[in-house]
Amino acid sequence: MRIHRRRYWRIVWFFARTILSLLLWEAFLPRLPGGRLVRLGAPGRRRRLAARFQAMAVEMGGVLIKLGQFLSSRADVLPPEVTEELSGLQDEVPPDPFPPIRQMIEEELGAPLSELFEEFQEGTEIGASLGQVYQARLPGGEPVMVKVQRPQIEMLVATDLAALRWAVGWLKRYRPLASRADLDALLDEFSRTLYEELDYIAEGHNAERFAENFAGNHRVRIPLPRWSHTTKRVLTLERVGGIKITNYAALTEAGIDRKAVAQCVFETYLQQVFLDGFFHADPHPGNIFVCPLGDPPPKGDLSREFQLVFVDFGMVGHLIPQVMDQLRESVIGLAARDVLRIIESWDRLGFFLPGTDLRPIEAAAEKVFARFYGLSMGELARIDHREFADLAVEFRDLIFQMPLQLPQDFIFMGRMLGILSGLATGLDTDFNVFEGVEPFARELLAAEKEKWAGHLLNELQSMGALLWRLPRLTEETMLTLSRGDLEVHIAESGELERVVDRLERGMDRLLRGIVLASLVLTAALLLTGGQEKLAWALLALAGLVGISLLLSPRL
Repeated sequence: MRIHRRRYWRIVWFFARTILSLLLWEAFLPRLPGGRLVRLGAPGRRRRLAARFQAMAVEMGGVLIKLGQFLSSRADVLPPEVTEELSGLQDEVPPDPFPPIRQMIEEELGAPLSELFEEFQEGTEIGASLGQVYQARLPGGEPVMVKVQRPQIEMLVATDLAALRWAVGWLKRYRPLASRADLDALLDEFSRTLYEELDYIAEGHNAERFAENFAGNHRVRIPLPRWSHTTKRVLTLERVGGIKITNYAALTEAGIDRKAVAQCVFETYLQQVFLDGFFHADPHPGNIFVCPLGDPPPKGDLSREFQLVFVDFGMVGHLIPQVMDQLRESVIGLAARDVLRIIESWDRLGFFLPGTDLRPIEAAAEKVFARFYGLSMGELARIDHREFADLAVEFRDLIFQMPLQLPQDFIFMGRMLGILSGLATGLDTDFNVFEGVEPFARELLAAEKEKWAGHLLNELQSMGALLWRLPRLTEETMLTLSRGDLEVHIAESGELERVVDRLERGMDRLLRGIVLASLVLTAALLLTGGQEKLAWALLALAGLVGISLLLSPRL
């Protein structure tokens, strides 16, 4: 696929300067006299670097905005000052001219625009990095939103990814960063999700699945695709109105309680993550709207009903049942203040490296829980930063040696949780996650009890059936024994062969060790008795045995 050379070299030049800056300020200068002052200035330099990337991303659009949003969720890889700076990067860029957009719509849908739509507003409603959204009406008058990919977007994506592949090739040589993450895997994951966002057919099916999951929830509305006017590059959805979720003044003016909105958003994500295993992974303010219902109440009354409207389903997350089980364990542990249950569920999810000693992690978590459990977002924000600094000092060895890794399945979830936290805090500064999760945890516990009751009933039924057949099975077995017809067959097993092989190698190493010790001990006795020649001969033989022991295969 062709790439845009000028764009490619601009991105490469930015990352080349970034890599050189990292080597100079992070690797070389801190080793010189006065390196402590260099290290003190590191957070400010990193923040300025992130700001320069953000400025370039806004100017150039394309993949770079998506990359900035992706990196803002990787607190396990990048320092907090970088992720904080990138967290405000919005997917909003100036729109492209309309004539090439018209041409793409007509080529994709196979007819002139005037025949396809009764009305089409050429001024874009939303300009994003990969596509643009327009208001229109289908023949018959139904209002719709038409999402169209930017012209030549595939070439821009190929260009940006080629430049990023070059940058990753060099960043892998910077050990402090490469040791914290598999950079090739991260880029592969980012590339895959990017190309998924370019498939509007898949996005339409994602919207249908969300609508099905929330079919019984009157507070959530999902705009459905109009397949007659949808292709891989053009997506037509029913048009739904609403107030942008961060337009707090408009929400209050419409008589909508912002605290109720925060709670509703929180509950919808509890369902998506813990019950459906399928979640909207990009809940930034441009993708969630609040639609007022009914007549406006008297001024000052905040009791008006509303619907949450989710849009843009190009970025979604999937969770397998085993992961959902452990996530539910974490929620139940959080509500019950059972730190061990939470840590063990995280361990089973793969957040800790194999063989990690969980006891110091549990002790640190217990202390954090004792101090911060039950506090609202506002109360947490008002805590003196020195308290957090004191905790960091107390557990600094654990923090720096933390055997923590973020499983690949949780990249989207980490990004989603970061955005969601900001949304909830903006809507309600006193929003309390602990209070919000407790009723949900009680429902999970009730469901677990019912499930265990079902499992117990099934087991009792199986045991009853076995007891009913047991006398006849016993009689048949005794008759077989009395006739001498009982045969025992041992099936071949690769695992058994491996165990036997390890036992044989272990015995071989043990015998060689005994021979080595015997030779050395005998040589020592001969030396004390004056038999030097024989002693040195035995030591030479012991040396050969020792070499063979070192070269023998490990267990």
